[in-house]
Amino acid sequence: MHRRVFALAALAGTVALGATLGGARAQAASGDRLPQGLTLRGITGETLALDDWRGRPVLVVNTASRCGFTRQYDEMQALYERFADRGLVVLAVPSNDFNQELADDAAVAEFCEVNFGLTFPMAGITPVRGAQAHPLYAWLARAHGFAPRWNFNKVLIGADGSVRGTWGSMATPTGRAIVQAVEGALAGA
Repeated sequence: MHRRVFALAALAGTVALGATLGGARAQAASGDRLPQGLTLRGITGETLALDDWRGRPVLVVNTASRCGFTRQYDEMQALYERFADRGLVVLAVPSNDFNQELADDAAVAEFCEVNFGLTFPMAGITPVRGAQAHPLYAWLARAHGFAPRWNFNKVLIGADGSVRGTWGSMATPTGRAIVQAVEGALAGA
């Protein structure tokens, strides 16, 4: 495995040892704000605690390696590089809900390293729709009516835990709408 993939979580300050895997003990929040205690399993097995990013905007993107929108990884990286020093977190959440992801986390990590050289945090393969949806996505569906309709759907969560915008696959990460929303979220952080 390439060292950059292992460094994904460390670079963003994301490892939270001892956190609850999968957010099972996530505390209830007041409806429209991101619940406390949500975690994701990282691509290399580490725990990614969303609470570690409180006070910072987070662009969450459900991804898939064999999707026609996979080239958006380049723009996700560009957006991250442009705004990371101001506090933006970009989080890729690979999912096989649309049957376009590779077989396992190691294959996804290698694919992303070899083809895109990603340095932002990346979850392991995670359900994002339906009854099996990760608690983050279950909250988005319940509180905001947002459920990914395809790969590379995007959600910007503000520094205060509110949803600042949602976009479908066609919206590019460096497109005007997302960049303006990120700039607004950073200004309000």
